[in-house]
Amino acid sequence: MGLGATPQQRRPNGSGGRSLVAWAGWGGLLLTALLGLASSGVSGLFSLAGVYVLVVGVIALVRGKIRWALLRNRAMSGVAIGGAIVGLVVGGATAKNPSTTPVAGHNSSSTIRTSAGAPPSATPTAAASTTPPITPSVTSNSSVRSSSSTHSSSSTAAQNPAKAIVRSDTASHAALATLATLPVKGRAPQTGYDRAQFGQAWTDDVTVPDGHNGCDTRNDILSRDLTSIIYKPSTRNCAVATGTLHDPYTGRTISFTRGESTSTAVQIDHVVALSDAWQTGAQQLSSEQRQNLANDPRELLAVDGPTNEAKGDGDAATWLPPNKSFRCTYVADQVQVKSAYHLWVTPAEKAAMTAVLTHCSNPPAATPSPSSTRTPSPSSTHTSPLPLVPTTTAPQPADVYYANCAAARAAGAAPLYRGQPGYRAGLDRDHDGIACE
Repeated sequence: MGLGATPQQRRPNGSGGRSLVAWAGWGGLLLTALLGLASSGVSGLFSLAGVYVLVVGVIALVRGKIRWALLRNRAMSGVAIGGAIVGLVVGGATAKNPSTTPVAGHNSSSTIRTSAGAPPSATPTAAASTTPPITPSVTSNSSVRSSSSTHSSSSTAAQNPAKAIVRSDTASHAALATLATLPVKGRAPQTGYDRAQFGQAWTDDVTVPDGHNGCDTRNDILSRDLTSIIYKPSTRNCAVATGTLHDPYTGRTISFTRGESTSTAVQIDHVVALSDAWQTGAQQLSSEQRQNLANDPRELLAVDGPTNEAKGDGDAATWLPPNKSFRCTYVADQVQVKSAYHLWVTPAEKAAMTAVLTHCSNPPAATPSPSSTRTPSPSSTHTSPLPLVPTTTAPQPADVYYANCAAARAAGAAPLYRGQPGYRAGLDRDHDGIACE
């Protein structure tokens, strides 16, 4: 009885061993497939699973069978090997043609954040609001901005196509046409002005582009305007830790590092200073409209901190960017914002804007050096570009004379543009048509 019972007792143990091998084999296949799926998606699943089945099939072909894999003869092993090869081919083909998925940014304008920002929507839209309705001028949006923002210097435009400098006659003429529609009035009193009149600084609770995207306005603009950005961990690509600014106001390259003593190196400028906006019509806007104005991407620029502080509350009549190649863009942006929010311009401001935008369309011709001056032959005669204003102007009244730029500034007349009372070449040191800059 003892000898006869031994085989019956061994069967369960042998069956249990085979069951364990089967679990290990199929479990290995499943684990391999999951690893492939996690690492490389569908292509990884087919590739790793194909390799696993190929190895098992080859072993079964050599041994004649592998029971747990249901490969009971060499013919079935050959089928398994063929299926494995098909899986490898499918995996390779899927890897060669991966689906293109956009990198998740933190808002519509920050798809540029992988390098610079920006970027903003293709056509900025003004917020829906109460009386009066704020609707941006179609002319200024479609003509002045090349895609979504014209902010940038010439060096920046190459790195951030969303920010192109206004250079063409069409763009400057469009800005001039929009400027002609703005009311011209004197500056209202500053009484009652406070930054709080424009809402909480950099709030995300606005109805302009980038509003309600989970990130504050300051970081939205840093992400749009900076390049080589590294975000602060655990902020969902919101808080900019470091980056590089190609400053449009000075033309310099500035390294930005987030920190209590370093963040001010790069500041966010309101193109139309909020104090200026308050004195030229913003008092009449609702609190919601003023909050939208203060956080509108068209109104904001990441710039050199000290230069922004030097600008203060100046308008185009009292301050222009030191980088002259950016002035056309800067003034065109001011015109666009003032048009969108129904603000007016002062007479001096309009004169300055007109001079800058006219200069964009008709830059003054370069003055030839004496050594290169010669009398042109009839065959070589050509038409020179028109200057900013006629080089021969009517004599100015004798009483409009400034001994120096300090006197012009003290009188509130600086900068002086060629053709304006008080302008003279002696005050225009760089001979660009703008004196006492």
